[in-house]
Formats: sequence, C-alpha cells, structure tokens
Amino acid sequence: MTTLPTASGSFGDKPELTFPEGGAPSGLQVQVLSEGNGPVVESGRTIVVNYLGQTWGGHVFDNSYDRGTTIDFPIGVGAVIGGWDKGMVGQNVGSRLLLSIPPEHGYGARGVPQAGIGGGDTLVFVVDVVDVK
Repeated sequence: MTTLPTASGSFGDKPELTFPEGGAPSGLQVQVLSEGNGPVVESGRTIVVNYLGQTWGGHVFDNSYDRGTTIDFPIGVGAVIGGWDKGMVGQNVGSRLLLSIPPEHGYGARGVPQAGIGGGDTLVFVVDVVDVK
C-alpha cells in the first residue's frame, strides 16, 4: 500500500505537505484528516472551501489560505476536476480532507503548464469544507 502525504496544521490552518518515499498511489485517494459535524455535501450544491493544491512531491500551484478568502463552486456537476467532484460529495461541512488525484481525475495528459502542472501529474489537495449552500 502506498502511503499518502501528511499535512500539518488543523482545520483553518494553511497546511504543509510532507511526501512519503516512492511514487503516487493509483486511483483517487480520499483521506478524512478531521471529520466535521456539519451538513453533508450533496451533488449539485455549492461548496465553500479553503484549499492548498500541490503536485505530488513538487510545488504548491494554488492555495486559498494566502489569499485570505474561501472559494465556492458547484460540486458533483462537472464544474471542477473529477477528483473534486468524486472526492467531496458525501463529506461533512467542517471536515479537513486530503485528496490524491491521479491525472485521469485531474488535468490528464495536457496538465496546466501555466500553473506548473505537467501532463500526467498527480495532484494533492488539502481541503477544508467551510460551508455548503
């Protein structure tokens, strides 16, 4: 079994990821770092989150913590990468999650070169589920 990265801090804190030896796991991996007790995120709702996104073993390409504001978007309806749609639905508000998203559920073979995401990169996100509307 491939181990997932560990994340520092707790809900609301900007995390730092520490990666294990070896490569990224295959398939979508969702680990609940701390379980919230708020409403369940349902497909078609708008989710409000703080997040940090990093390539596996590489650089942080985006994070909302430094901007000091959450981001919200529809979930479960194809508005975001598949790994978010699949990994976030069914989670509770107030949870901190670690998502390891393989390219087929992320940006695929194209990547996002302007963000420094290569084709075939596995993405790792730490996501704080702040609210659902």
